[in-house]
Amino acid sequence: MANYYSKFLRRELFPILGNLKFAIALLLIIAACSVSGTVIEQGETLDFYQQNYPEHPALFGFLTFKVLLFLGLNHVYSTWWFLALLILFGTSLTICTFNRQLPMLKVAKRWHYYTKPQSFSKLALSTELIGRSLEEIAPVLTKFGYQVYQENGQLYARKGLIGRVGPIFVHASMLLILIGAILGSLTGFIGQEMIPSGQAFQIKNVTEAGIWSHIPKDWAVKVNRFWIEYTPSGAIDQFYSDLSVIDNKSGKELDRQTIHVNKPLRYDGVTFYQANWDIAAVRFTLNASPVLQLPMTVLQAKGTNNKVWGSWLPTKPDLSAGVTLITPDLQGTLLIYDEKGDLVSTVRAGGSTEVNGITLTIKELVGSTGLQIKSDPGIPLVYTGFGLLMMGVVMSYVSHSQIWALQAGSSLYIGGKTNRAQVGFESELLQILESVPTKILEKSYGV
Repeated sequence: MANYYSKFLRRELFPILGNLKFAIALLLIIAACSVSGTVIEQGETLDFYQQNYPEHPALFGFLTFKVLLFLGLNHVYSTWWFLALLILFGTSLTICTFNRQLPMLKVAKRWHYYTKPQSFSKLALSTELIGRSLEEIAPVLTKFGYQVYQENGQLYARKGLIGRVGPIFVHASMLLILIGAILGSLTGFIGQEMIPSGQAFQIKNVTEAGIWSHIPKDWAVKVNRFWIEYTPSGAIDQFYSDLSVIDNKSGKELDRQTIHVNKPLRYDGVTFYQANWDIAAVRFTLNASPVLQLPMTVLQAKGTNNKVWGSWLPTKPDLSAGVTLITPDLQGTLLIYDEKGDLVSTVRAGGSTEVNGITLTIKELVGSTGLQIKSDPGIPLVYTGFGLLMMGVVMSYVSHSQIWALQAGSSLYIGGKTNRAQVGFESELLQILESVPTKILEKSYGV
């Protein structure tokens, strides 16, 4: 029975999996699935998919939120069928490497001499020189970068063997990329947090996680401060978050960095990206009161993308009167409206104004930093794979050229072949022949 399965694998299954057409078909399917993961929003809430992919009318007549969730199109890259496609493609590449690329490299590394003049007529490019010797052609070949082997009136020269190694590097790099992608899907996670300045948090709001992912519990992150730099025209220039990594047991600061867009914090395999922001609260005093704090809520008018933040501030202990505070950004300017909706004052952080017979002093606006949190242990493998892929592609463009020569009496037979760039090789062979002055060119086959 074991022999039967072994023969089935070698004779039936492996030839199919190692077939180039099969590998290309798998690659196209993976590409199409990746496109769906780009077009369809990933990791959103159920309400989002219900609103954007309703049952009536269904998108394209069939794509509803139920179909989307059933197929896992809301998290394509971590579904079992997508990972199965990657594993199948990796298996196909591995079989192709061992069945085709490595044997081709072994064949290319082997070499032999031509011992008969008739052998040269089989080459696409060959010629016969009269009155020349191997000792005259060998230095010329060396000058053109060939590795020369010479023995008993026979010569073999080659260069560009690295071009045969290139496809193996390409296959190996693609396998590394696939392994890295699978490892990241199974062991990584993605999370989001919106944290006000001055508060600490542990990673809890995880939106997507692999079955073997590990979310750290022995340390937390404190947002020391979040601020925004604005241009002179009032547009946002950059977001900044001053973050500290704190040990949960000792309270010791393990790391501290200021992050901004395109400069994340990396610690213990977890990366914190600056992704969003919010205004969490306003801090103020009424007359000589202690510093008070009220939360602020984002307000957005229908049909616009403009956001403002607002809060209602009572000015009487029984809450019978108050004012509304509105601010469009973190620059510190607050608009104050009375109960009728009329603008009564404008005040900046650190300033004071009179409202309803009391002195309102604005201490500061408390910003919240929006962090995207990601752990992907497969990234080093993916980056290494892409580096090898670029190297392999460059190597694959190098031509593997071979030249043979045979001394037969006063005749010197020369011929060669290459696996690519035939025209360039023909031009090079002509240059080599021109570098060896010949008295008589008696016969020619292609050159």
